[in-house]
Formats: sequence, structure tokens, C-alpha cells
Amino acid sequence: MASVQDPCSFASSSKCTTKHLNLSYHVDFERRVLKGKVALTMEVLEDRCSTVTLDTRDLTIFSATANGQSAKFNMGPEHSFLGTPLEITLPFELSRGQQVIVEVAYETAPKATALQWLTPDQTAGKKQPYLFSQCQAIHCRTMIPCQDTPSVKHSYYAQVSVPQELVAVMSAIRDGQAPDPEDSSRLIYRFRQPVPMPSYLIAIVVGALESREIGPRSLVWSEKEFVDKAAFEFSETENMLKTAESLVGPYVWGQYDILVLPPSFPYGGMENPCLTFATPTLLAGDRSLSNVIAHEISHSWTGNLVTNKTWEHFWLNEGHTVYLERMIGRSMESEQFRQFKAMGGWKELQESVKTFGADNPLTNLVPSLQDVNPDDAFSSVPYEKGFALLYHLEELLGGPVVFMGFVKSYIQMFAYGSATTEEWKAYLFTYFQDKVDVLNKVDWNAWMHTPGMPPVKPQYDTTMADSCIALCSKWTKAGEADLGVFTAADLTTLSSHQVIEFLSLLLQEEPLPLTHVKRMQEAYDFNSCINAEIRARWLRLCVKSRWEEAVPKAPADWPRSRARMKFTPSPLFSVP
Repeated sequence: MASVQDPCSFASSSKCTTKHLNLSYHVDFERRVLKGKVALTMEVLEDRCSTVTLDTRDLTIFSATANGQSAKFNMGPEHSFLGTPLEITLPFELSRGQQVIVEVAYETAPKATALQWLTPDQTAGKKQPYLFSQCQAIHCRTMIPCQDTPSVKHSYYAQVSVPQELVAVMSAIRDGQAPDPEDSSRLIYRFRQPVPMPSYLIAIVVGALESREIGPRSLVWSEKEFVDKAAFEFSETENMLKTAESLVGPYVWGQYDILVLPPSFPYGGMENPCLTFATPTLLAGDRSLSNVIAHEISHSWTGNLVTNKTWEHFWLNEGHTVYLERMIGRSMESEQFRQFKAMGGWKELQESVKTFGADNPLTNLVPSLQDVNPDDAFSSVPYEKGFALLYHLEELLGGPVVFMGFVKSYIQMFAYGSATTEEWKAYLFTYFQDKVDVLNKVDWNAWMHTPGMPPVKPQYDTTMADSCIALCSKWTKAGEADLGVFTAADLTTLSSHQVIEFLSLLLQEEPLPLTHVKRMQEAYDFNSCINAEIRARWLRLCVKSRWEEAVPKAPADWPRSRARMKFTPSPLFSVP
């Protein structure tokens, strides 16, 4: 596969590539730093190689060696978000095909963007501190000097020293624990990850953790305050894994655990191998948000096993993952359910395009990230515009079963590696070589390199949406004298996904009169709902209708318990 320059990395990945990392960490909660060493086993890709360049950001480098010999190192100029290149001069020259072990001793900074240090008060238990990492997209360089690009994939081994009252877990297979020989008050946890993966999937969590078994290859981890609730919520995990395997082949990562983080975790989930991170906002009590776990499970193939070569091709990760997630939903629920979720995704895409602006190049499916922080480009575009393209191709090429055959073959073709959009497209044309005339009619430039909404709007089945639309219409057309017709029975035939859609539709309408919103609370009791997706929309509806008694509930009990970015947008706390 061709070498591609990553605009988001300084690393010399065309000269040499990391094959394995060996990490050793001492977790210091008092100073909020990780002190340790990393040994990178690197394979040389060109002759006369005498330097290695790694990505770093806000790291203190103490020393470097190459095959045990002292090596000179130099820190380059600092970039605002890419960090600082670390250039290591090898004490010898290497030829193509040779390997070298480069070891760096270093320490992270308290402000490392990959690391979130929580005080006991910020946890559910209120007694012990907590640490978690979030390396996607380019934050691993703040906790490890490495080739921080998804074009490089490697295995890793880690040893982590933590206070003995805490537990460490990582995005790897647990490999035992033992007392720290240098400090009797600490334990060393060991981890191994034999499957090659990009740096952004390295993850660590340290806290007062407990676990429960939820399947033959799955545990759920959390603070004890959440763990039993989480075990119930994620009890369908094994069924989802088996469904995914039936669609795209064997799960290669061994263990599939889920870790429910404290409320301050800012995302719905993160697909770290062997250890999916999940927000406690998923604990709805009705298993209704399991599609988030279906999404993270799907990443085990699309994203983790086959990875975008640079962040400009992020849609390869997310578009295929949304497609596979919805195919899991199709298998476990129905085709109508998949269509319903796709309709919701199209609305999310419309919102993102509206927010960025229809002419903004960051709404391209394949944007340029030259001098752009990939965090600033994050939106639903790679997810939903990517899905829309795949769904469009599915319709053109023979339906879901036929196109799923391509997705499975694409995964097998690029497994354990990384791909670009051009490589994906070339394989698409190869796989469907008997339908090249159909593929040639696709406006690829409009789909890939043109901002705004896609050139084709899919026609989705509206069966599940129709009842949501009807109930929304009933509320918007109701007069004061009609409010008595609304009862709790209105929602009994709706799934939680449909209730979310009903509220989303109301939010697109003019504000309801205050009397209507109060009657809705009497009939449906949304104030007691613990489903975060429903509650967020309900609170926004109350704000929009200027219900003064309801509005104070939002800032008082929402951000602390629902710190996920999705549920703390400014529209929730500003009255239009």
C-alpha cells in the first residue's frame, strides 16, 4: 500500500515504522503526571537511516537510547496543536529491513490533553481519584512519544504502577498483577495487545473499579455505584458481537469489555480495543441506547481492524461503522428500524452542515486537514455523509445483502492495515467489476470533495417515523380545549427511539404554548425520565417554551451528571 504523508504528524513514518511498543508507567495522582519509559521496536523502510522522528506534545524527555546505546535527541519547534517533533539521532546507520529498539524516558505534563485527572469529588464514589485517557485524534503524543498517525499500527505491552487501593485497565488483554517491588503501597498491572493497532487506540483508566461478567468474553467495569446497572444495560453485548461476526467475520481482539466512565467523560463511547469506553448517560434503564454499543462493537472491524490512513479519510472509519451498526440493528430488530435510524442520521447531517455552513470545506466527505486541528473538524459529516454514500451504493448495486458482501471483503482485504479513500474506491471498482458502468455514473467529486449535503437524498421507509409525525402534529394543532385528550397511553406503542424522534420533531416547530408543555409533563412525566437522549430534548423543549419552573432544573442537575458534550450544548441553557 502506498505511503501517504499525514498532515497531522511529524513522525518519519516513511523512513521507519513502529512494530511494537513496550510501556512502563508510574501513575502519580498527586502531581497529575505519568512517569515512565517507552521502548519502540521500529522497522527501517529505507537505506542509510540514521535518525528517527517521533510526535510529542508537552512531554519532558529525560533520555533516549537505540539498541541500548545512548542516543542524542533534539526537540524541534513547537506547533500550537501538533506539538513538538522529537528527533533522535541513532549512533549507527541502518539499512532497509533492519530493526532498532528506541527507548525514551519521559514524563507527561499535568495539562496533557490525552489525560483527564479527576478528584474524588468528580467521581461517583467520592472517595478515590480517577484517571482516564482519550487519545483520538492526535492526543497520544501527550502521553507517549510515538508515531502518532493512524497509518502506523503496532502491538503493545504495558506495565502500570498504581496505588494498591486502585485498579488499572487498558485497551489490551489483562496479563496479571503483582506488588510493585519499589513501593509496597503500590501494585503493578500488566497488559498485552497482540493485534496491531494505531496509537490513538491506546487507552488507560485508573480508579476504584469493579467488574461484572456480562458474557463469555465480556466484563463491564465501573465504579461500584454504576456497575450492576451497567451489567443490566449491556446484557445484550454477546448477541451483538455474534450478530456482527455473522456479518463481517470473526472478532479478532479476544476480550470485549465495556468500561462505564464517570459523568465527566465527554463522548458517548470510544472504541478502544478490548475495552470500549461508555458514558453513564447510556444507563437509561431500558437498554434503549444499546445502538451506541453496537456502534463501538462495529468499530472492532471498521476503524480498529481497518483504519483510515490519515484523519482526512475519517469517513472510512465512521461511515462504514454507522453502516455496520445499522446492519446489526436490521438483524436484531428489523429493516424498518434501520431505515428509521438512517432518517435520524440524515437530520443530524443537516444540523452539522447548517452549523458549519454549506460552503465550509470541512463538510467535504474527504476534507483537507493541512494546518487544521482534526478536533476542529469533528462533526456528524464523516458518520452520516459517509453512511449516505454507502447506502446510495447499496441501492445502486443490488441491496443490503449484496453490498454487505463488499463491506466484508473490504475488511478482509485491508485487515490489520490502513486505507485511503482512493484505495477503498479502487477496491470497490475491483469487487463490482461487472457493474463498473453503474459506478461510473456516480458523481464521485460531488460526494467526496464538495461541501454541503450529499448530491443524492435517499428515500427512506417512513413506517416507524409516521407515528412520531402524527403525535407531533397532534400536539402542534391542539388548542387549549383539546389538551385533555393526551394521556400516557400515547407513548405505550412507541419505542424510546420513537419518543426521541417525537421530541426532535417538536423542537423543529414553533415553541409550544406553556400550557401545552405543562400538560405534556402531566401526561408523559418526562421529568422523571432517566434516558439522557429523551431528557436532553425535553429540557430543550421546556427552555424553548420558557417554562420557568423547568428551566432551573437544566443547569442545576444536568451538566454535573451528564457532562457528555452532546448533552451540554449552549442551546440547552440559552432561551431563544
